[in-house]
Amino acid sequence: MSHVPPALFVALTELVPELHVHCAEPWCLIGSAGALLLGADVGVADVDVLVSRADADVLMTRWADRRDASHAPADGDRFRSHFARFRFPGLPVEVMGGLELDAGEGWQPVSPGKLVLVGLQGLAVPVPALDEQIRIFESFGRDKDRARAAALRKLRQPPSVLPIVSSS
Repeated sequence: MSHVPPALFVALTELVPELHVHCAEPWCLIGSAGALLLGADVGVADVDVLVSRADADVLMTRWADRRDASHAPADGDRFRSHFARFRFPGLPVEVMGGLELDAGEGWQPVSPGKLVLVGLQGLAVPVPALDEQIRIFESFGRDKDRARAAALRKLRQPPSVLPIVSSS
């Protein structure tokens, strides 16, 4: 994938094999990295990984020496999870175990829905499917998330229209 910036590529080549080995439950990349891997024109400042709470514990133990203890997640009134930020080559990695969102109706789990695998230099990277990512970004409701949803909508294929042919 030529559209993957070098910093993201470096982070993913180290991160993804670790996730495949150490996560017992399904995981995926969400946020800007997930959107970019589907082809959206978005910037990526970090890699957001959605995992189970149990897998977050495993990763926090495994990567204890990489943990950025000084980082506090933003929007704590809207999001909660078993959270940690880690220093990886290229970009920081944020692990969100059991991510929940409160959009005014109480805490609800953030479900990735249908996942697709994106191939990246021999790596299989799970991300939510296009419509699932749009749904997730829209549910988050922040300006940056609405912009990412709009970038993803541009990737939707128009309905197939066959030309009408008449023979006269």
